[in-house]
Amino acid sequence: MAEERPLEVDNEPPADADSWDSQSELTSLRSSILEHRYENGRRYHAYRPGAYWGPNDEQAQNHLDIGHHLHNLLTGGKLYLAPIADNVRKVLDIGTGTGIWAIDFADIHPSATVIGTDLSPIQPSWVPPNVQFVIEDCTEEWLYEKESLDYIHIRGMYGSVGDWDALYKKAYKHLKPGGYIEHWEQSVQAKSEDGTTSGTVYEEWAELAWRAGDAFGKTLRIVDESKHRISKAGFTDVVEKRFKCPIGPWAADPTLKKMGSFNRLQQEEGLEGYAMYLFTTYLGWTREDVGVLLGRMRTVLRDPKIHAYQEYSAVWARKPLVEEQGEGKGEASAA
Repeated sequence: MAEERPLEVDNEPPADADSWDSQSELTSLRSSILEHRYENGRRYHAYRPGAYWGPNDEQAQNHLDIGHHLHNLLTGGKLYLAPIADNVRKVLDIGTGTGIWAIDFADIHPSATVIGTDLSPIQPSWVPPNVQFVIEDCTEEWLYEKESLDYIHIRGMYGSVGDWDALYKKAYKHLKPGGYIEHWEQSVQAKSEDGTTSGTVYEEWAELAWRAGDAFGKTLRIVDESKHRISKAGFTDVVEKRFKCPIGPWAADPTLKKMGSFNRLQQEEGLEGYAMYLFTTYLGWTREDVGVLLGRMRTVLRDPKIHAYQEYSAVWARKPLVEEQGEGKGEASAA
């Protein structure tokens, strides 16, 4: 245990004491948030360094935007599946990334105030007047008033949260009674109905990703856990909808074929970002080791004989009305 010492006061004024005012301090703090760090040829956020595994450079942003388009294909163009009111007022988008979902939501809900939070300052500066982007760590205490939010949207946060139960409890506390939470995730495991992924590097990739996430202390398995954990947090009318999304244009159905093409593109853009930080930091791999694995993965991604798909999950649930609270929880499911 570290020796406890009294907090000492620095009685020497800084060299630029005349300019050391609240404005200069604000500028300094803001500058530190906008900084980035570089590792293994990729750019990462400097605010809360190491809290998130993914890079935030242009390639990573392209990957996120492709993923947004893929979600639109999965849902037939719907930004959300929860039955929220048309006149929703205050919306929180956790892990907003490039902010594209928040902007699209704000466009179709002009009466709503949409707050997008993230560790990386990669959102555009020109946005609809009802959108606000905040650099914030969602695992820390939230500054919003209790029961002030109508809808909370979470997407693609696997490997980003150490305690999902605590996060869902915060969401419950800050939602208004009757408000909704919706959480989308994707699996890191590629499957196939005809067994063509068996014995391939797809299986190795999933095992490595799970192991790296566990070592990181932030699970990559939340796709299979969110329904149970959201229900445990006190939400009611819990619904889960799962999607099979092909990897590559191998499916006969035209819509699935298009989805597969975009999913493969998303994978190719994101492979290095998925693996580089976690594998080098938590599995002890070298950058060269990761490069070899990425090469093997790119080969199977382009193999038309392998009919791989990923599972996506969407879970939405409602905070009970005041008169319902304490009456128990209910779950439902959708195919």
